[in-house]
Amino acid sequence: MAALDQKSPNVLLQSLCCRITGKSEAEVAHQFQYAVRVVGSNYAPTIERDEFLVSEKIKKELLKQRREGDAALFSELHRKLQTQGVLKHRWSVLYLLLSLCEDPRKPSRVGSYGALFAQALPRDAHSTPFYCTRPGSLPLSYPERLGPGGSQISTSMGTSGISSLGVYSLNGPTPTPQPLLAGHPPQTAGQQLGSRLAWALPNTSALAPTSRAPLGPPPLSTRAPRPRHDGDLTAEVGEAALVRDILYVFQGIDGKFIKMSNTDNCYKIDSKVVLCKSLRDTSSRLAELGWLHNKIRKYTDSRSLDRAFGLVGQSFCASLHQELKEYYRLLAVLHSQLQVEDDQGVNLGVESSLTLRRLLVWTYDPKVRLKTLAALVDFCQGRKGGELASAVHAYGKTGDPQMRALVQHILSLVSHPILNFLYRWIYDGELEDTYHEFFVASDPTVKTDRLWHDKYSLRKSMIPTFITMDQARKVLLIGKSINFLHQVCHDRTSPGKITPASKSTDSPKDAAELLSDLEGAFQGKIDAAYFETSKYLLNVLNQNYLLLEHLQAMRRYLLLGQGDFIRHLMDLLKPELARPATTLYQHNLTGILETAVRATNAQYDNAEILKRLDVRLLEVSPGDTGWDVFSLDYHVEGPIATVFTRECMSHYLRVFNFLWRAKRMEYILTDIWKGQMCNAKLLKSMPELSGVLHQCHILANEMVHFIHQMQYYITFEVLECCWDELWNKVEKAQDLDHIIAAHERFLDSVISRCLLDTNSRSLLNQLRAIFDQIIEFQSAQDSLYRSALEELTLRLQYEERKKQRDSEGEWGVTAEKEAEENRRIQEFQETIPKMRSQLRILTHFYQGIVQQFLVLIMTSPDESLRFLSFRLDFNEHYRARDPRLRASLGTTRGRRPSNI
Repeated sequence: MAALDQKSPNVLLQSLCCRITGKSEAEVAHQFQYAVRVVGSNYAPTIERDEFLVSEKIKKELLKQRREGDAALFSELHRKLQTQGVLKHRWSVLYLLLSLCEDPRKPSRVGSYGALFAQALPRDAHSTPFYCTRPGSLPLSYPERLGPGGSQISTSMGTSGISSLGVYSLNGPTPTPQPLLAGHPPQTAGQQLGSRLAWALPNTSALAPTSRAPLGPPPLSTRAPRPRHDGDLTAEVGEAALVRDILYVFQGIDGKFIKMSNTDNCYKIDSKVVLCKSLRDTSSRLAELGWLHNKIRKYTDSRSLDRAFGLVGQSFCASLHQELKEYYRLLAVLHSQLQVEDDQGVNLGVESSLTLRRLLVWTYDPKVRLKTLAALVDFCQGRKGGELASAVHAYGKTGDPQMRALVQHILSLVSHPILNFLYRWIYDGELEDTYHEFFVASDPTVKTDRLWHDKYSLRKSMIPTFITMDQARKVLLIGKSINFLHQVCHDRTSPGKITPASKSTDSPKDAAELLSDLEGAFQGKIDAAYFETSKYLLNVLNQNYLLLEHLQAMRRYLLLGQGDFIRHLMDLLKPELARPATTLYQHNLTGILETAVRATNAQYDNAEILKRLDVRLLEVSPGDTGWDVFSLDYHVEGPIATVFTRECMSHYLRVFNFLWRAKRMEYILTDIWKGQMCNAKLLKSMPELSGVLHQCHILANEMVHFIHQMQYYITFEVLECCWDELWNKVEKAQDLDHIIAAHERFLDSVISRCLLDTNSRSLLNQLRAIFDQIIEFQSAQDSLYRSALEELTLRLQYEERKKQRDSEGEWGVTAEKEAEENRRIQEFQETIPKMRSQLRILTHFYQGIVQQFLVLIMTSPDESLRFLSFRLDFNEHYRARDPRLRASLGTTRGRRPSNI
């Protein structure tokens, strides 16, 4: 025993063969080789774990027993069982039923050749390229595929992988189980494919249809030796040697005669090999299959271990692995057939033997599929995530239904992680995109107050082409709304109550079904989540945070829509704002603001709105008065600050200052008119002032007409029209983005049409110059009335003293007093020409500025401004004074309206 322990296993196995047969070592060489193969094989009895195949066998068994009704009933019950999902191991139940219905006298199926070759191929096909199979077992399945008289029944059984030898199924390859997607090779799925391939191979004609081959090796006398040329490249190589080489090349392994040429990047037959042109050409065509295999395998090997490739990339590699696995099954069956021929001694040229031409036919469809995969690998180089899914989807636009089914299957695997990202985002608001594969991007550095605007965005390069831009925008809004509710609105409602989650893509099969109906089920899921989430968000903003009330408050206070409040506030502020800006105090102005609120209808507004209304003083420049720095302010924070951003509030501030200044001009002209009406009768006794006063009345009326027309344009044609458009859009808004966009368009339109944008800077400068002339005119008229009233008072006092002295019996005036009075009157009358000249200069400057303003608005592209020019110069007074206005007016009147 000690001597036996020291011997190698091969020596012990050879001794065992000699002991059993009773022959010498030279005579048992063949049996020894067979024994080595059996001991080294990985054969283990397996059962085909394919639910479909077992169900088909049950139906065939029922049909054999002429029980067609029971077969139909079984098919319907099996279909219902599949839809309910009650049983997790349906295959086990079906296999039990099949085993129970079988005749116990028949041999067991466990040892069949089909089950033997249904074992999964090792992952590393380069190190273990073929299965070690039990020789002599192939004919066990043959009698079932022979017709009467031994004629072969043609089989059109299609498979779903690269290993198809017959007609392809349009459903594409068998979907990859979940363990494969997780990076683990499947254990039992798809084992029926090897069996189908074994059925598709030709029968060995040396065996009778009903005979069973012995389990041991055949007698040596029955083996027909193949021609062999051990290392002799100068001798002509036989087809059998090329077939063996080709089977190795199919796996990317260099053969004895066919090797990879690195310079030419292809497989070539050694130039020293003597070979006819026909065999050389056929071998070259077959060797292309190995080159395609190497190309795909190189891509998967390089990417499978790259974690940065992401889940989508790993799914793509898994789909390629699955296709290669089907291809390896074909190679395993082909090699097994070759092994059987070697063991049974089948000669080359027999009808059932492997030849290059038969390989060319059997590998035609797998070659086409590998070509498609290789081209797809080239097309997807350097892509990841949604961009990779877009590349796969684009490659599926082909007219070949088989190739389209292949690409659609790969797309279902590749899009599975993307759809999982999508459903996690729209139903939970969670974004777990470690490798930046999803088309929604998140910026963690953005603070909560800018969450809606800046935190989430679309990666346009990662949007798959089977998802439209509108769908991508809705997906972004759904998840963004959920996060906005939780983080900004502090709403604790669970996402499941906002939008009930529908069935997600639990498997690539679900993803494939969803992708087949992008405009139906997929669009319906997105639309349902979009409408429910957006509706809930708008309800929270309107009911809990008074969004619409705040919007109306902006219109009433910052855009001067609350007329009684603005007028009373201006009356109360007049004494304070007439002072220098440096002498103002904000707390005094705030008190005046509260007084104006309590004295007008503004007191009935919501307290939440009134507490946000405040006074703001702008930056003071030298010479500024309170009118120049005063402004109302409205404080916003929390969720409503998403709509009323800092940019929007700065726009409101600019518009308020413009409207406040225009309202002040109206207020000044009202005071001017009141002064003229009050002093008209008083100054009738001073006829020398009639010309100056008439000139003041004319200029004041011109200014009043101009300001009234500008106020009408600003109030009705700009603010009211823009506000009505905004309110209609807000009421029809489906999401918060629609409200924000409508509000921004409203402000942009107001800024533009109120001449506050950069394109209207020259118009605004002219308008401000006109406002300055109105203020200067008020000063000039006040000075005139002040001087006139002082003179009138002195004259009345002089007359009163005369009457008093007359009543006392004295002379009314002395000559000295009379001369003094006449001298003072003469001095006053000498100031009147200066006043008239000052008014003439003021009128000239004012009319010149108005003329320039009219020229600018007549050439404006805004139709409303052109119509304003007609109202400002309704009697063509300015047109007669300036030839430029005549040309501009003629051009404007000759232009067709833009809406015709």
